[in-house]
Amino acid sequence: MKRAAVPSILIAAILLAVAVIAEAQQPGKIPRIGYLTGTSVSGIANRIEPFRQGLRDLGYAEGKNIVIEWRGADGNRDRQRALATELVRLKVDVIVTAGPGGTVAAKEATSTIPIVMTQDPDPVGTGFIASLARPGGNITGLSRLAPELSGKRLELLKEVVPKLSRVAVFGTSTRAGNAQELKEIELAGGVRSEPSIRRRARI
Repeated sequence: MKRAAVPSILIAAILLAVAVIAEAQQPGKIPRIGYLTGTSVSGIANRIEPFRQGLRDLGYAEGKNIVIEWRGADGNRDRQRALATELVRLKVDVIVTAGPGGTVAAKEATSTIPIVMTQDPDPVGTGFIASLARPGGNITGLSRLAPELSGKRLELLKEVVPKLSRVAVFGTSTRAGNAQELKEIELAGGVRSEPSIRRRARI
């Protein structure tokens, strides 16, 4: 299996946020990154090592010239909010979020500490940023553009299975970005949106 890669642009965004703040810090103070995930830290081991390696490639070694505060909520949304608040109290220089739930929690906890999102599906639709070109505020990072891809996936499925007439879509209605993903799927399937969480689509 190939090791998961961490885009260099993500590492650059994190280090830029740290560097800007480090200039105003006391000389010799080691920058501190807060890493917040909605799952357990051990559950994202395949992401953590590439993340550390990306930092090492740019001259930053955990425990030597940079500190990383790892926090995992184990699927508990309230705990994720508490962990975000804890990272703010620790006065980390930047918060890295491993999903939209973490970004929501971090945004609620601080409007001044830079937040770098790693895979949020629809940061504009969820209100994290003003636009992809000009994010504004204290949030930046990467987007998976999942809403747009959701419609494309259905289109490809229809090409592979021409006689396809019904598709079931499962998701968490409260998860950030899911509403927009469902809308794109319905548009691709020619389904008129209804004010209901449970929907059945005919294609």
